[in-house]
Amino acid sequence: MSASGSPVTGIIDEGQVIIDFGKYVGKSVQEVSEIDPVFYEKLAHQKENGIFAIRRHKDKTFRLYLNPLSKIDH
Repeated sequence: MSASGSPVTGIIDEGQVIIDFGKYVGKSVQEVSEIDPVFYEKLAHQKENGIFAIRRHKDKTFRLYLNPLSKIDH
């Protein structure tokens, strides 16, 4: 991760953000960057379009949620 932060998670460590949608549900953003760089790049590209949001879950983990009105292949 660069000094300016993650292209997907911003200032939050990618290893601490769990994906809550699609085929990678339950995996961290960091894991996805390693196993599917193409999907990771898609996430980075879609960040600015409001496709997903990061929220603090009730179990204190950070979760990457898909906006139900968005259109992304997952």
